[in-house]
Amino acid sequence: MTKEVRVRYAPSPTGYLHIGGARTALFNYLYAKHHNGKFIVRIEDTDIERNVEGGEASQLDNLKWLGIEYDESIDIGGPYAPYRQMERLDIYKEHAEKLLEQGVAYKCFCSSEKLEASREEQKARGVAAPTYDGTCRHLSADEIAAKEAAGEPYTIRMRVPESVTYEFEDLVRGQVTFESKDIGDWVLVKANGIPTYNYAVVLDDHFMEISHVFRGEEHLSNTPKQMMIFDAFGWEYPRFGHMTLIINENRKKLSKRDESIIQFVTQYKDLGYLPEAMFNFFALLGWSPEGEEEIFSKEEFIKMFDEKRLSKSPSMFDKQKLTWMNNQYIKKLSLEEVVALSLPHLQKAGLLPEELTAEQHAWATDLIALYHDQMSFGAEIVELSSLFFNDHIEYDEEAKEVLAGEQVPEVMAAFKAQLEELEEFTPDAVKAAIKAVQKTTGHKGKNLFMPIRVVTTGETHGPELPNAICLIGKEKAIDRVEKFAQ
Repeated sequence: MTKEVRVRYAPSPTGYLHIGGARTALFNYLYAKHHNGKFIVRIEDTDIERNVEGGEASQLDNLKWLGIEYDESIDIGGPYAPYRQMERLDIYKEHAEKLLEQGVAYKCFCSSEKLEASREEQKARGVAAPTYDGTCRHLSADEIAAKEAAGEPYTIRMRVPESVTYEFEDLVRGQVTFESKDIGDWVLVKANGIPTYNYAVVLDDHFMEISHVFRGEEHLSNTPKQMMIFDAFGWEYPRFGHMTLIINENRKKLSKRDESIIQFVTQYKDLGYLPEAMFNFFALLGWSPEGEEEIFSKEEFIKMFDEKRLSKSPSMFDKQKLTWMNNQYIKKLSLEEVVALSLPHLQKAGLLPEELTAEQHAWATDLIALYHDQMSFGAEIVELSSLFFNDHIEYDEEAKEVLAGEQVPEVMAAFKAQLEELEEFTPDAVKAAIKAVQKTTGHKGKNLFMPIRVVTTGETHGPELPNAICLIGKEKAIDRVEKFAQ
C-alpha cells in the first residue's frame, strides 16, 4: 500500500463500551497494525442530550484493558486534533457555508410539526420509508431572507442529486449499490448548529486522512449520504467495509435489551474475565483464521489478520465458547495470579474479610487452588466454593440416593472416629483416615468415597476429597457427620 493505513473507531459517549463496539475497535486495530498503520479513537459527542457521564472514560479505559492500544485520541493527542467533535464545530460550520454557496445544500425552515405531518401523510399513502417532501428545496433568495429576518429557525439540508447511482466495493460484502432517488434530502446541520452524524463524520474522516472505514452493517445505508459529501468537496472516499451483525444463540440480532447476554466490556472485567481471552474471543466474532486453532496471542492475530476472511454471515455470540476460552487462559496463569483474580470476589460476597491474616490468606489460596483448572472466570469462585461456607447442607436427589446406601451409617461412624483421632489435619492425614475406614469396614470404591464426599461437602462431585475436607476443617467436618447421623 502506498498510502499510510489510518483507521478509526468513533464511539459516541451515549453509553459504555459494548460488545459490538469492542469488536469494531478490535478489527480496525488489527487491520491498522497488520499494515503498520495508525489506529485512531475519535469521540463523536454531538448527541449531547443522550451523552452519559462516564461514557468517554468507559470507551477509552476498556479499550486499554482489552489491549487495543490507540495511536491518537482525546487523551494522548495527535497531529489531527481535536479528536472530540464538539471541539470541531467551527470546521463543520465553515464547510456547511461552502455547501450552501455551491447550492449543494439549502436552508430548511420546516417545523417539526410540519415534518411529522408529512411523514404521517406519506405513511397513509403506503410509503414504507418516508422522506423529506422538498418544501424548502426551491425557496428563492428573497423568501429565505424574509424567513431569516423573521427569526425562523432552520436546518441545513443536503440537496440530494437526482438519478445518481452510488456504488462502491465493500471490503466485506463486495459490490454495493444505492440509488439517489431512494434517499430524501437529509439534514446536515440541526437548528441548534450541531452537525448530524453523516455530515460530521465525512469531514473528520477527510481531515484526519482516514484511509479505511470498518464498521457495523447498520451503517451501510449511511454510506451513500457520506459519499455525497465527499463528492461535493471533490474528496477521495476511504475504503469501506461493513461487518455483519452479532446475533444471540436464538439467531436474533444482539440487542442492548437482550438480558440473556452480558452486553458491556466493563461487566466482563468486573466478573473476572481476562482481557487476553476477551481479545481472542472478539477477534473470532466475525473473522476466522486458517486452520482449526482458536487460541492466539495478540501478536499472532496482528500478523495473520486478513480482511478477506471477515465473515459475510452473522456472527453468533457463543457464551459457552467464551467461558471455555477464558478457562483456557486461566489455566495458564500462576496460582498467585488466579488468587489475585478471584479472591476479591470472595471478599465482595462477604465470605472472607477485606483484611486477611496470613493464615486466612493461606487458607484462601489453598481453596482457590482446588478450582484453578475448573474456573471459567474470577467471580465463579463464589459459587464453586460455596460448600466451604455453607452452615447448612441441602442434599439434592443424587446426593440422597448415595446416602440411602445400607453401608453409609457404618462408613460415616468409622470416618467420624478416625477424624476425632487426627492430631494433624492435613490432606495426607485425611487420606490416611479414609484408608483406615476402608480397612475397618471392608467398604471401598464408590461405596466408601461417595458417602464421605456427600456428607462432608454436600456434593456428589468436586475437588480432590482429602484436600476439600482439610479446607472444611476438622471441627466443621465432624459437625457435618454428626448432623447427618441425627
